[in-house]
Amino acid sequence: MGPMSTTSRAERPPTLDPVACARWAAWPHAASPWLNEEIGRRMEDRLQWIRSSPASWVDWAPVSGGLQTHAKLRARYPQASCYVVETSSTRQHLARMALQDPWWKRWIDSKALMFADPQASAAEMVWANMALHTSDDPQALLQQWLGLLAVDGFLMFSCLGPDTLRELSAVFQTQGWTPPCHAFTDMHDWGDMLIQAGFAEPVMDMERITLTYADADALLADCRLLGRNLHRERFAAMRGKQWLAKLKAGLLDLAKSDAQGRLSLTVEVIYGHALKPLPRLKVQSESSMSLSDMRTLLSVQTRGNRPV
Repeated sequence: MGPMSTTSRAERPPTLDPVACARWAAWPHAASPWLNEEIGRRMEDRLQWIRSSPASWVDWAPVSGGLQTHAKLRARYPQASCYVVETSSTRQHLARMALQDPWWKRWIDSKALMFADPQASAAEMVWANMALHTSDDPQALLQQWLGLLAVDGFLMFSCLGPDTLRELSAVFQTQGWTPPCHAFTDMHDWGDMLIQAGFAEPVMDMERITLTYADADALLADCRLLGRNLHRERFAAMRGKQWLAKLKAGLLDLAKSDAQGRLSLTVEVIYGHALKPLPRLKVQSESSMSLSDMRTLLSVQTRGNRPV
């Protein structure tokens, strides 16, 4: 991957630990988390409302975002070139093992899967399922996604919202423990960040999913499978058996009578869609523009279009 631009520490999510984020980004999943696959399926279904079919697209971090979802997308756009971009060499290897086309297809098919960054401003869609909320520099990540898109290309992404694991957070707060997860960004704030990064016409949507479990052991096993605590103030040492017993006792309070005594957890899912607009040159006494943006403007003017 190319280098990402950086934003000041004050502009980054204040509760996210960059070291923990980097470790989770390299975590070698045995399989994509089932919840990510389900959210990816729901996001893929939303593509039916988009009229244009991309000729090339980027799947950002599919090992975590969903290998089954990746297959659905390739079936939807069989004639499109696809670039797989992973966040670490470990996950890049896992993606190759899971998704690589056979050699004969790569030899005869120009639309074979590519495991490399596409050229700047080349893709017509960037697909990023369940990646944004684990980035300690999301503004820079949004700008990187923008740089991968051609003008009028679009971004489709999903991430977790602030109501996620609210019941579990309440249990930890009652016990006086540090939070079980970092603070998730609100849907409206993501919309503002998209505009700030250079996207246009953001459309944001949200839904809440209720997960239910037979007992505390099943709930904790699922939490370990789906993610890690990336909070800066998370407990840094090992927990003991007494703490685990207190946690399981506290989790019993999550049982709902209308769910046959099953434990319940809320997951808030945010979906976003935004376009890459024609680059605009700010009117100043002295202005500058990147070479790629200048080429785009000249190309549009040559075709007789008027930039807006």
